[in-house]
Amino acid sequence: MTRAIDIPGYLRRLGIDPAAHGSPSVENLRALHRAHAERVPYECLEIWLGRPTTVDPLESADRILRGRGGYCYHLNGAFSALLRALGYRVGRHVGGVQPTAGRPAGATGNHLVLTVSELPAPGAPHGRWLVDLGMGDGLHEPLPLVEGEYRQGPFRYALRPSTAEPGGWRFDHDPRGGFLGLDFRGEATGMPAFADQHRHLSTSPESGFVRTATVQRRDATGADVLRGLTLTRVGETTSSTVLDDRQDYFNALDDLFGLPLDDVTPPERADLWRRLVIAHEQWINVNRGST
Repeated sequence: MTRAIDIPGYLRRLGIDPAAHGSPSVENLRALHRAHAERVPYECLEIWLGRPTTVDPLESADRILRGRGGYCYHLNGAFSALLRALGYRVGRHVGGVQPTAGRPAGATGNHLVLTVSELPAPGAPHGRWLVDLGMGDGLHEPLPLVEGEYRQGPFRYALRPSTAEPGGWRFDHDPRGGFLGLDFRGEATGMPAFADQHRHLSTSPESGFVRTATVQRRDATGADVLRGLTLTRVGETTSSTVLDDRQDYFNALDDLFGLPLDDVTPPERADLWRRLVIAHEQWINVNRGST
């Protein structure tokens, strides 16, 4: 018997009254996306806690309902399952994040992208939308899948046909964002297409998630970004502080990112903090040596 997603529980996790949510519409899609971006953080702490995960959308949804988040495969995977259960036409696409100009563009599979179709609106006459909660400091609302420039809060984005993926699309991030842009293929695919890259990102010493404990949350006026022990607020202006006190770090997780870590035991917290401090000291030494 196929297990179904807990629609009422998921909507309550997003702060949405299940009885008040209507049928698929652009307005409702925007409301769902905004709520998810604000309430469910982008995070890779399960890796740092030594807890293996999969790309199964229902597993990801269960973890979100327990008060946690995830990265692109988890967040977009779970959100796509919720949208499909609510009646939306959703496509899952192989994408690839280009961190810097020194790295090649293309849909490498290190990112899962969503599109929603059959929702025409002014600015989106063909009814297709880019839906993506897995960028961290990326979208707050869906974008019409139409070539052009867009602004959401302090960030400026652009969409255009991909030169690296014929028939696909290119998303250009704001220069202050955490990456240069991403490309994704036009055809839809299934979740098994991401299993190998997920295994690499969650276990390889070369993975950014393995090297840096990252937590991010997007809202209407900017993004909160926690990389290691450095907390940054990116808005009209940018400010950073180092959370070198254990209680300050865990308070920030709870207060800013909605991550009380109720599912983490005291010994696990102690070990996580120890690893964070070691990684921060190594980062300081590397940067001191490069100056």
